[in-house]
Amino acid sequence: MTARITRRAALGLIAAPAVLGLPRVARADVRTLKISHQFPGSGPEGGDFRDRLCKKFAEGVEKRTNGALKFEIYPNSSLMKTFAQFDALKKGALDLSLYPTTYAGGEIPELNITFMPAVVTSYEKAYQWKTAPIGKELTSILEAKGVKLITWMWQSGGIASRGKPITKPDDAKGLKVRGGSREMDMMFKAAGAATSNMPSNEIYISLQTGTIDAAATSSTSLISFKLEELSKGLTSAGGRSFFFVLEPILMSKTVFDSLPPDQQKAIAEVGAEIEPFGLDGSKADDQRLSDVYAKAGAQVVEMDAAALEAWRAVARESAWKDFGGRSANTARVLKMAEEV
Repeated sequence: MTARITRRAALGLIAAPAVLGLPRVARADVRTLKISHQFPGSGPEGGDFRDRLCKKFAEGVEKRTNGALKFEIYPNSSLMKTFAQFDALKKGALDLSLYPTTYAGGEIPELNITFMPAVVTSYEKAYQWKTAPIGKELTSILEAKGVKLITWMWQSGGIASRGKPITKPDDAKGLKVRGGSREMDMMFKAAGAATSNMPSNEIYISLQTGTIDAAATSSTSLISFKLEELSKGLTSAGGRSFFFVLEPILMSKTVFDSLPPDQQKAIAEVGAEIEPFGLDGSKADDQRLSDVYAKAGAQVVEMDAAALEAWRAVARESAWKDFGGRSANTARVLKMAEEV
């Protein structure tokens, strides 16, 4: 005779694998998205806040979607090379990236406004872009290329040098400098420097080998990539700076559009909610930067108002002029930026 199995007994058999510690079958509706970036990883003791920003985003979205979306984060360009990430986002071959938009400026000239020297001179002005016509224009341009801007995040920066600090345009004359964007390079060239282009994670070896004499980059990169080990001079971001760069979390529009509306909503909401964390991290590293370099024995200086105005004048006659003259649209974008 076949024994009858009660409903309670049947439920007990279903639950048995969990009770016995056997592996569970993965949920069929769980989707794992990959986040790639070029910056160093972080851990419980701290580390690059941009990696922590990605982790905060991942944790927030996973919680809000009740685990239906999960994330794998790949720091140090360990998933793919830095400059390949934007094209991968466009094609849907990469899900998300924390990526300096200026790196895509060769393909989309308008994006170079996001790292135009001396256009943005404060965090307050930088974050006003999000709701201003310039922010809406940039969002529209990115989406037309298949990329969604999820989290606005700006960073200020400084200049690390193998020699004396670079504070005014004349200090750059005869040096080879990593500017970080086409427009930054144009400004340095107008000041009499030669330039070299590379992502942030390649600056250390270039300074070490003498390929470059100095590098302009964000405060966090100046710390995270340990450039103080090779620097005798630092122009800090603690005071005035011509250096403000947009480094947002970007997402493939193809991937975003493939998600159900509730998951799209979770991504958009969490992306906006973590923006204060990004701002706080940027400001904290601006303050910490001087201490790190001074402790390493570098000469640390801040830019005064006269020096900043001198750089702005050089930028206006070189980078701004070139950018505005490239097309009617770049001229319009520059005007929008100046109006913020």
